Amino acid sequence: MPFETFDRSRLKLKPLGERIHDLGPDTFQDPANVRLPAVSGLSEHGEKTIDLLADRIIAAREKGASVIMAMGGHCVRAGNGILMAELARRGLITHFSLNGACAIHDFEFAMIGSTTESVAKYISEGQFGLWSETGKLNDCAVAAAKEGWGYGEMLGRMIEEEKFPYRNESLLAAGYRYHVPVTVHVGIGCDIIHEHPNCDGAALGQATYTDFLVYAKTIENLENGVFMDFGSAVIGPEVYLKALSMARNVAFQEGRQIAHFTTAVFDLHELEGKDIHEAPPKSDARYYFRPWKTIMARTVSDGGESHYVCGRHDETVPKLYLKLLEKSGGKMYR
Repeated sequence: MPFETFDRSRLKLKPLGERIHDLGPDTFQDPANVRLPAVSGLSEHGEKTIDLLADRIIAAREKGASVIMAMGGHCVRAGNGILMAELARRGLITHFSLNGACAIHDFEFAMIGSTTESVAKYISEGQFGLWSETGKLNDCAVAAAKEGWGYGEMLGRMIEEEKFPYRNESLLAAGYRYHVPVTVHVGIGCDIIHEHPNCDGAALGQATYTDFLVYAKTIENLENGVFMDFGSAVIGPEVYLKALSMARNVAFQEGRQIAHFTTAVFDLHELEGKDIHEAPPKSDARYYFRPWKTIMARTVSDGGESHYVCGRHDETVPKLYLKLLEKSGGKMYR
């Protein structure tokens, strides 16, 4: 006999209007007047690295190579959605890779202009994550699986077609609007929508796997390109690693290489000044920080280059955005 499972019909979902939010519309960046901290938290090394990466991105787009931006939820929570949407419109970033939490924050921002609940408050009440409207992400997974779409594209379609009030600030909507892949890579059980009674695990798995295959196709064009990871310590590097192996397997059979590209990790760990091009030994706890060993060491060891920037996403993304606009001179790469 199978094990007994949790009966989700017993759950009480509340409307988002009753939720206390930590972030509201004032979080959004303004593309015409990008907000940067009064005192920069970036080191001189970080500033120079962002300048260099902007050069690498422009060079990649001139060659028609992929420029991928992977991220965790904090990247969108910092209000950067509209800046990334503009980079998508200009063709400067050709693929955005999100974890499940990132998609949820973008979706909630687009729907109500607010996101982020107090985990400490709502976990004590047994209400954490159980908000009715957010469950629409599960409906999107079902629709995506039924129509053979990727999860991210279906989410963007819903935001755009249902005219969510803050859709212009949404990265997911921008992906659908400009036909730039915004893929969502879900770990089952990691996200609040998996608590909901309408969560269909099979549909969610199908939709996110389609996104993985879309992502792997983009990775096939990474030679001479750029891959960046903003704050995703597990999903970002792990999905990239598997997709790169698939792409290299095919390239090897065809007598091609996917080896000469640039990678960069943007995070809060103090790694500047260290030899990031060599993975630390297993005796060092930092060995288990996947972005280092996977993105900055192992996958670029055959001819690529890697970089690290220590800083907050509410500064690093706007800085990169401004540099790219400056160096591209208004040119569109679409």
